[in-house]
Amino acid sequence: MNFSELIKQRQSNRSYQSKPVEQEKIEQCLEAARLAPSANNAQSWTFVVVDEPELKNRVGESVARLGMNQFVNQAPVLIAVVVEKPIFLTRLGSMVQNKDYPLIDIGIAVEHICLQAADLGLGSCIVGWFNENDIKKLLNIPRDKRLALIVALGYPKDVPREKRRKLREEVIHFNRY
Repeated sequence: MNFSELIKQRQSNRSYQSKPVEQEKIEQCLEAARLAPSANNAQSWTFVVVDEPELKNRVGESVARLGMNQFVNQAPVLIAVVVEKPIFLTRLGSMVQNKDYPLIDIGIAVEHICLQAADLGLGSCIVGWFNENDIKKLLNIPRDKRLALIVALGYPKDVPREKRRKLREEVIHFNRY
């Protein structure tokens, strides 16, 4: 599929089939993220793939415990995205510019996962609302690390829906705000 079609097809899926995701497809999604650009090529991320059913369900229950994202347990794969300490130049740039470049970079890498997933016929949803400490314990993520996002991954039950977006005039300006 061409890139424009892929962008139109990619959506946040909140219902998944019980069908397992092939290891090859998981690897392709991870490779897409690994190749994502980052400030100063810092690559300030680690991806923890959770596909062991019992552990995945425990992580999913922890995510849902806050009353949101009840669908996460349906996804056969969860990818936890850990923020790693950036290199000196990235930290310096973040301080000078008052921008958290590692989080921006993680957003790019995670979207690479989601676009690759859509291209492979998989669905995905980026989740940011969860009990970080619970999940860090479940996945043995060191206490001094931050868990930025979780990506739910699997074969979607729902079909692509029409996107509802703001009008172009509301979000796009040329030359002046």
